[in-house]
Amino acid sequence: MLDDNTKFYVLGLSPNAARIAIRFWYAGTVSEVEQNIRQHFEDIAIVHDPHQPEYLSLFRLLVSTALQGDSKKIQPNLAGDFMKAILAGTSYPETLLSSAIRRIRAEHEVTYPRASLIKAVLVRKARYKKEKEVIDMSLDTSNTNAGYRIGRLFAVLEKIHEEAKINAAIRDRFYGSASSRPATVFPHLMKLKNHHIAKLENRGRAVNLEKIIGEIVDDIQDFPTHLTLDDQGRFAVGYYHQRQDFFKKKD
Repeated sequence: MLDDNTKFYVLGLSPNAARIAIRFWYAGTVSEVEQNIRQHFEDIAIVHDPHQPEYLSLFRLLVSTALQGDSKKIQPNLAGDFMKAILAGTSYPETLLSSAIRRIRAEHEVTYPRASLIKAVLVRKARYKKEKEVIDMSLDTSNTNAGYRIGRLFAVLEKIHEEAKINAAIRDRFYGSASSRPATVFPHLMKLKNHHIAKLENRGRAVNLEKIIGEIVDDIQDFPTHLTLDDQGRFAVGYYHQRQDFFKKKD
């Protein structure tokens, strides 16, 4: 059994035409590496479907940021910078957040790997800056961040749209603008909601969905005209959490 203070070294290499380039050099101890890797898995942990793996590999996280999920299209240097941050326990590369958000906006899909990655980047960034960032693994109805709340709201409006059996998906039409310029979209979506919820045959279900909307918008005075990149990330996580909660088996 290795002593916790045993030195641990990692050399990161990458092929470069006929040469091999040194990407990074990490020197630490067995204890430090163990703690930092454990912290990484805690940071990426988020609610997911039962059939999905408990923890996602580095590869699955990275390909979720690439065009068409093609590993050859992962941004250059991103894998090495990501691995170095995991080993050293430092902030993840900022390009992870922007790449994940870019793929969501392009494909209109907040997947498990993308939500996991965004949550981890935001939590770790705040920890590194000694700021408070509260993003739980699953739905947090006490989270008052505007981005997180209106992400939840968008998920509820989409759920109403689906249960009203409207053909065109609002996610495909409105996700990009809703997550970046909420004030331009949500007044219109809230008007559509009144029309769609009237179509629900189950009136008890309609009342429950209205209650969720009331709880979400209770602290929202006005929809923001613009969301920062970080708040666009919180929007995605709020949306993902709310969608997961809809499919969670209730006691």
